[in-house]
Amino acid sequence: MYDYSKLTLEERRAIIQDRAARGFPAHAPPHPIRDERFYLLTAACYQHVHHMRAPERRQQVQTALFEQFTLHGIAITAWVILPNHYHLLVHVSDFAALSHIFRAVHGPTSRAWNQADAQLGRRVWFTFADRAIRSERHYATTCNYIHYNPVKHGYAQSPYDWAESSVHWYAATHGQEWLRSTWRAHPINNYGAGWDD
Repeated sequence: MYDYSKLTLEERRAIIQDRAARGFPAHAPPHPIRDERFYLLTAACYQHVHHMRAPERRQQVQTALFEQFTLHGIAITAWVILPNHYHLLVHVSDFAALSHIFRAVHGPTSRAWNQADAQLGRRVWFTFADRAIRSERHYATTCNYIHYNPVKHGYAQSPYDWAESSVHWYAATHGQEWLRSTWRAHPINNYGAGWDD
């Protein structure tokens, strides 16, 4: 996905034709499954630029996400906010509300950060992607994936070192031993491999 700009015109056309044949939008993630209860939602900064390098910006996004999801009656059950993307595990009651929520979070943060960085008109966010959660095992593995993400991307040595993560809520609520047993029972292995291809 992030190497699209490096492809030849012919390669780009082939990708767009394939997406059109499958009924997908030309340049945005498709949302073909809209009737499940739980989803992994991912939103990234445009071209994965580190617009949220400062903890204050990550906390700003985290606060805005909780406000908007709560306003729409959608529960966030796990989360992590990183310098250039974030993951949410959510219990969705109305899939159509997601686009409104992301616009309500991404629009104001884009404007504020562009003003602060003197970069008016810069594109900050890419649209969101979703993955339906298929089972309890998939749910548990997704939680582990979310909590391990700061380590996976080299931002922290331990999931507990990253502030903008639900790992702290789970540790306070269930205890670190519970988290360790969940990790052993539901390892992430190659979870997410190939998603960016």
